[in-house]
This record gives sequence, C-alpha cells and structure tokens, in this order.
Amino acid sequence: MTDNQYYYAVARIRSRELGLLNQAFIDQLLGAKSIEEAMRLLQDKGWHMPDSYTTESDRIEKMLASEKQKTWDLIAELVDDMSVFDVLLIENDYHNLKAAVKKSLTSVKHSEIFSSGGTIDPKVMEEAVTTRDFSPLPDEMEPVAEKALDTLLHTHDGQLTDIIIDKAALKAIGEAAKRSGSPVLELYARLKIAAADIKIAVRAVKTGKDKKFIKEALAPCDTLNTEKLAEAAGEGMDSIYDYLSLTDYSDAVPELKKSPSAFERWCDNLIIRNIRSEISHPYTIGPLAAYIIARENEISTVRIVLSGLINDLPEESVRERAREMYV
Repeated sequence: MTDNQYYYAVARIRSRELGLLNQAFIDQLLGAKSIEEAMRLLQDKGWHMPDSYTTESDRIEKMLASEKQKTWDLIAELVDDMSVFDVLLIENDYHNLKAAVKKSLTSVKHSEIFSSGGTIDPKVMEEAVTTRDFSPLPDEMEPVAEKALDTLLHTHDGQLTDIIIDKAALKAIGEAAKRSGSPVLELYARLKIAAADIKIAVRAVKTGKDKKFIKEALAPCDTLNTEKLAEAAGEGMDSIYDYLSLTDYSDAVPELKKSPSAFERWCDNLIIRNIRSEISHPYTIGPLAAYIIARENEISTVRIVLSGLINDLPEESVRERAREMYV
C-alpha cells in the first residue's frame, strides 16, 4: 500500500477508535447488577445483540464472535493484503491443528473443538490429519502436524503432543511478525512468546517437570535466555523469580506471586501499554494492527466481566482480572 492508502486507512481507524471501550465504561460494566443491564450498556455502545440463542453463555459468545468478525471485516475493507496480520491469527491455526490431531483418536464433534478466525479452514486441517496428507497445510506446519500425530498415535501422550504444537505455534508467530515488517506486530510477537515461555516454566515447576522437559518445551525468544530460564525452572519458583528480576520482565514477578490470572492480566496490559504510541503514527500499518489488538483486548475483558456476572463472582474478583483499555 502507498502512504496515501495508509493515510486513508488510518483515518478510518481513527474514527473507529472513538467507539472503543474506555476505562470509565469498563468500570460501569463492572458495576452492572445483572447480565441484562450489562448487555444494555454494550448495546448502547453499538455492540451486536444476537437474535437467537440457547443459553446466556451462547448469547455472550455469539455477541463476542460478531464483534470480532466486525473488526476483521473492517480491516479487510482497508487493506489489500491481509497476510500482514497473520501473526494475530496463527495461534488459532495451531489450536485447530491440536484439535484435529486429538480428534483423530476421539469421537468429539467438529463444532466442539475447532475455533474460527484462523488463516486455514478447520475442515482443511481436519482432512489433512485424517488422510495424513499434510500438503494442503503451510510448509512450516507440515512437519509439525506429522510429528504431533505420530507422537500421539505411538505414545498417547497428549501433553507431549501439545508441547510440539504449542512450541511450533510460537515459532510461527515470531516468524510471521518478522515477515510483516511492522514494529507493532514484532513487539506483539516478542511479548507473546516471552509470556508463553514464562508460563511454561512456571507450569513445569508446579507439575514437577525436569530441566530436559522444560528446555524442549520453551520456544526461541529474543528477550529471554531460554537456557537460563530452563535452568531456573529446574531449581524452583524462587529461581525463576530471581532470573526474571534481571530481565525486562522484572515487573512480572509480583504478579506471578499473586496468581496465574494476575500474570495473564499483566501480560495483556503490557502489550496494550506498548502499542498506545501508535495513536500518533498516521502513515504506517501500525495503527491498524494496534486497533485489532485493542479490540481483541476489550472483547476479552467483556468476556471476563460477563462471565463474572453469570457465575455470580464478587465484583472485586472480576475487577482484578479486567484488562486495561487502549483508549
């Protein structure tokens, strides 16, 4: 795209940013006394309300799916080549690969395990695994799919299969970000990979995994020394805290000590804080990428708040999990 095309696209995004949910609105949503009150607040903001649904959870998921699709439809209007945003969709592809591989040994229904929003049709993924013809998949995914399926068939070890696919997903995210040439998407990928590696290390400690297992599970990361992280995880949580305190992720330590959900929130907030500068960049694809991430972030927060209402959780508990808004 030319500068003028980016200028027009960013101008359209600027107008849409005015409709993003701000912190004041999230506080209002958190104060809602019922699902109906919360839904009315969202409807007033222009969020789609589904005409038909079976349960409140179904109603919420249909609304959130519609809002997500609305975002991608807008971007598709503004950008000729959508592949630059693959980095934001690849995680769904590898989730579906994992689902397809595990489905090969179960009788789970299609609709129950596959998610939408990837770059590959889930039916194509399922067919590739069923027939063991992985050629329709992207070149980098072919060997991963074959290795994961063989591992599950021969070992029946679902956890080991997850490791193979999850690690490949993180690597693919990093490579797609570099291909995009967008500093925002590269930043997003770096933070995403670092956060995933930290979670892997923490989970390994809590489940008693050895250093060899941890090293195999960690994905290459530009901002963490995975060798040192694996060594620290092999020694326990205190060693992880000590190592992270010497990295760019030192602020994560107190959040990890609180709870896994507090760390998840910290990770998402870190991404939002680092992309806010895109508001002032008119001639690049950065503001468009930032808008997509901001929308995903607010959709995630709305899901957290509405789930809290359905499950009658204390407002303070839900508030602790709600993310910061982009605007």
